[in-house]
Amino acid sequence: MTAANWPTVAIQFVAETTFQVLVAIPILGAAVLLSVVVGADLTDLLQGGLRDIATRTAAAMTAEPVALASFGVAFSIALAAASVLMFLVKGGVLDVLLAAHDAAGAFETEPISIDTIEPAACFTLPRFINGCTRLFRLYLGLGVALFLAYAATAGLYVAFVVYGYRAASGVIGVVGMTFVAAIAAVVLIVWITLVNFVYLLMQISMAADNLGLGDAFRAVVGFVRAEFRVLAQVFLVILGLEVGATLVSALAWSGLGLIAFVPLVGVAVVPLQIMALVVRGLAFAYIGLSAAGSYLSLYRREPRALVRTSAVMAQRLRPPESDSVTH
Repeated sequence: MTAANWPTVAIQFVAETTFQVLVAIPILGAAVLLSVVVGADLTDLLQGGLRDIATRTAAAMTAEPVALASFGVAFSIALAAASVLMFLVKGGVLDVLLAAHDAAGAFETEPISIDTIEPAACFTLPRFINGCTRLFRLYLGLGVALFLAYAATAGLYVAFVVYGYRAASGVIGVVGMTFVAAIAAVVLIVWITLVNFVYLLMQISMAADNLGLGDAFRAVVGFVRAEFRVLAQVFLVILGLEVGATLVSALAWSGLGLIAFVPLVGVAVVPLQIMALVVRGLAFAYIGLSAAGSYLSLYRREPRALVRTSAVMAQRLRPPESDSVTH
């Protein structure tokens, strides 16, 4: 379905790139401002990824609370705007995939060819825009819930690190503290992965059944119970693809980095690096949308727990006269 609707991959890639640029603007601006006003070393501030740059920039601003608060406000505004854009685009993308699944049927059981995937090519600009309009409000509420979950997770993690370190100081040694910190980091990564997984399933549930936040969560719980084994298998396959793509991109990027040190030839590496970033972004966008399409197919294949519960409740509330009339 993702290959048949390839424009969604390009749209997702452009949206994710725009998200990263919008988030990077206040971070890079704060780093440049520190180098000009305070005299900080810009080279040291700009080393690493955006997360490292943001951490070092915020640490350098701790002596100036007003500047730190201004940086936090600017970063929050950019993050909110970029997130709203992602919510808007995701609705149109999932609506297209939903239409492709309904139009193509069980074409995954047939040999893959142009003729078999042609019915799944359902991307049109009006359909994409209608999906953005239909799901934007639902996805906005879901996004707010996701940010609250992130904030609660970050607060609990910081509290655990700070108060746990104070409580454990003098009780266990440095090696024990390092081991506990590593375990806490692993638990945090697993928890964030599960939160993102549930977030994606709730997006699919909202798109497929036009449900609210609470009903979508109950539908996802029933869906996971009914399809736990298959969901776990698909999740592991997608995780393996993402890990493999990450390793390949890291290997390619390191190879280009070695060529960049060669005189004169290093100038030609810049277009290659830009091309590598584009290919990497498109590959990860394709993998992400393929995962969404797989979960969507499973979700549409089995009745959700919410639907079954509604049917049971309707059966219980049916008046007894209907049975006599039927007989």
